[in-house]
Amino acid sequence: MDYPPAYRREFVAFDAPDGRSDFDAWLLRTVLNPQSPLFREARYLLAEETEIRDPALYHSVLAAIADGNRTNGAIASFVGRKSADITHPLNVLEGAALIAKEADVFRRGRWLYQVTEPLITFYEVVMRPEWYRLESGQAEATWHDQQADFLSRVVGPHFESLCRSFALQAGPGLFGVPAGEVGSGIVNDPANRTQIEIDVAVLAPPEPGRPRRLLSLGEAKWGQVMTPLNTARLARARDLLAGSFDITGCALACYSAAGFSADLRSAAGPGLILVSPSDLYGNSQ
Repeated sequence: MDYPPAYRREFVAFDAPDGRSDFDAWLLRTVLNPQSPLFREARYLLAEETEIRDPALYHSVLAAIADGNRTNGAIASFVGRKSADITHPLNVLEGAALIAKEADVFRRGRWLYQVTEPLITFYEVVMRPEWYRLESGQAEATWHDQQADFLSRVVGPHFESLCRSFALQAGPGLFGVPAGEVGSGIVNDPANRTQIEIDVAVLAPPEPGRPRRLLSLGEAKWGQVMTPLNTARLARARDLLAGSFDITGCALACYSAAGFSADLRSAAGPGLILVSPSDLYGNSQ
């Protein structure tokens, strides 16, 4: 189901960007404008929760998730607390529907958290670190300085979410069979002492008595031209998962808003799927 954008009317007096060229000016006259009701709305959303006794801690937890720390341990490390210390804040934020958790598709029992309200993500990434500059009327300079973080930490994760929705709806036309589950996950690579984050993991419907079949492993990049280095990382993850999943016919998928290198385009075929914004929006029409 498609939902209308939040805060479309009441907080901005029906003011919406007049195309991409008006986006920066729209932010300056609404979200980043201290005279606009939307300016403090993210702070009010947290203040309205009666169970919150330590707003600074809760903002730190939200900032950790907005920064890309999605596991309990990573969030705790970012905040500077023990994992047990942030269990209650996570539960309160989830109960308030300000964050949500989903299972890591590769490791049951490991949860991945995300902020559900884009305005809060925007506040934690762009506004909160520069709050005093914004309050003093330096919105234009602040926005100029924060655009890189906005693209990587706000737009980037949102693009990943769009790609997962696309994969779920794509059907057998893209993967050969209907997708039974689409999510994200982290693949441990002990030999290289690292982890490989998979933005779009597509699994076939479960079959009793058989290992779960992986239909596709994908990486999504908003502002980066993708190259064979991206597919090499995905291929490594696929090999590591061979002992736990059926990887027969598992396709590698690159989702990019910035495009693909020539050598990656030449390698596209049944085992390598390239998805651009025109594919994403064409699928939803």
